[in-house]
Amino acid sequence: MGVANFGIAGMDWQQRVNWDRLREYRIERARTMMKKHGLGAVLCMYDENVRYITGTLTPGWCRLKPGLRYAMLCGDGRPIIFEQGDIGFQIERHSPWIPKENVRHSFAWIKGAAGPASTQQVGKFAKAVIQAMKDNGVAGQKLGVDFIDINMISVFKENNINWVDGMTPMMEARAVKSPDEQECFRIVGAIGDATHWECMKFLRPGVTENQVTAHLMQYLYNIPGMEDVEDVIVSSGPNTWPNWRNFSDRIIQPGDIVFMDLAALTWNGYKSCYYRTYCVGKEPTKEQKETYDTALKWLYDSIGAVKVGATTRDIAMKWPSAQETWGYEDEDQAAANLWGHGLGLAQYDPPVISRIWSLDHPIDIQEGMTFALETQHGKRFRYGVRIEEMLIVKKSEIEIVSNFPVKQITVVDPLPGYGDHVK
Repeated sequence: MGVANFGIAGMDWQQRVNWDRLREYRIERARTMMKKHGLGAVLCMYDENVRYITGTLTPGWCRLKPGLRYAMLCGDGRPIIFEQGDIGFQIERHSPWIPKENVRHSFAWIKGAAGPASTQQVGKFAKAVIQAMKDNGVAGQKLGVDFIDINMISVFKENNINWVDGMTPMMEARAVKSPDEQECFRIVGAIGDATHWECMKFLRPGVTENQVTAHLMQYLYNIPGMEDVEDVIVSSGPNTWPNWRNFSDRIIQPGDIVFMDLAALTWNGYKSCYYRTYCVGKEPTKEQKETYDTALKWLYDSIGAVKVGATTRDIAMKWPSAQETWGYEDEDQAAANLWGHGLGLAQYDPPVISRIWSLDHPIDIQEGMTFALETQHGKRFRYGVRIEEMLIVKKSEIEIVSNFPVKQITVVDPLPGYGDHVK
């Protein structure tokens, strides 16, 4: 069992998460992977990579819009942030670990300009990238980029910028978490535990899926350090299988199986993914219990395969094939049904584990990885169960940071004998 060691606020009398140490670890790990791949610089346009090297927050309206703000790490220099508009003045005030001269404004075109306007903007963008590399003595060297669009391809060619894959080194950097990052992950787990408890208390026949989601969203946004709640998945009854990973205004009825997933609550940048399964108003049927037991066995068999030196193939081999389990055409039709994925500043840090690719393209499990494993099973349009654990890979053990009870379906307010006529 993994428990958060400290509270979520900063104190003068107790060393908690050391944010300065955390930021420096991330910068130097990114630099190490950058140089390992023979790059002179990396240009980061995705939110998680910008956060990783600069320790700055991407506002909600900027997310999923690569290029509104971006960052660079060049040679041995300090990170450079190209901030959207005049927000850089706030960055200078709030983020003193970035040298003032390295806080610059961006030249954006994505999601806002097309044709001649985008040509104008991407020209200014390329000029600023080249200048940053010159300033740090890496002009002419390979530039790793984590995002590319047609305008960038054209302008990079015109300016003889030797661009290559920059996402791979950044993902390799993010794969292994420092002790401070691991503590953030434990705190995320504790928030998840509390939220599932709140869900258990709120669930009852008569509420709708979206009412449960709304209640938990409000609960989460009252927690200090909560930046974003990307998704609270609440599915009930026939919506649980196949798992559409959504919520609706369906009324939850007595005897319904319900599952809730904290899909990417974000506390100080660090994310969750945390499913639990409930039965509302009555005890689950024998068949439902057996289905849950099967999914639980798949989950803990795969957790048992996790250790330093193992591979993602060893984990995925513990799961049955989609063909033999559900009669599907291939593994892709069951994408994310039996699943593993890294958790950090992104919902999909390495490793990502699936029978789709892990059997043929395994990667090594390393000490310090933080990820989730999740399994599900069900009867089509009747009910489905889904369970998930979040864990840290330690040198000689696995630390599970999701502590809400998991050994059986959580029964909410059962009335003895009520609904027994319902199959």
